Amino acid sequence: MKKFSFELEKVLDYRNFEKKEAEGELSKAIAAETQINENLKQIAFQYAQSKANMKGSRNFEDVMSLSKYNNLLEYQKEELLKQLAEAKLITEQKREVLRECMKKTTALEKLRDQKLEEWKQAADYEEAESMDEIKNRMTEI
Repeated sequence: MKKFSFELEKVLDYRNFEKKEAEGELSKAIAAETQINENLKQIAFQYAQSKANMKGSRNFEDVMSLSKYNNLLEYQKEELLKQLAEAKLITEQKREVLRECMKKTTALEKLRDQKLEEWKQAADYEEAESMDEIKNRMTEI
């Protein structure tokens, strides 16, 4: 019997390629989101440090300077939160693309597995027929 071949193998290969690309895009989006979160943590740390520095200070210029610095940190935080919201949307879009790629790939893989099982059954049947034929010829002799 001839070797098993799946007629949609090239389509499956292309779908697997698309899935790998989607996985890469998703990981980039998650990395961007993670970086923004790290920047937010850094700003929170800097804000806490400046608050601690402001507590003991009685110098008006120092207090004003730290207040301006806190305002800058607050502005940076707001900008990062906007970026984070956008990054989360992009990440969700990339996840959806990956889900679709996985659905398409899974459907083709199931079809290939089904065709392979049918091929194996046909091969087993053909082998059994051959063995019966050989057995019948042996008994005729």
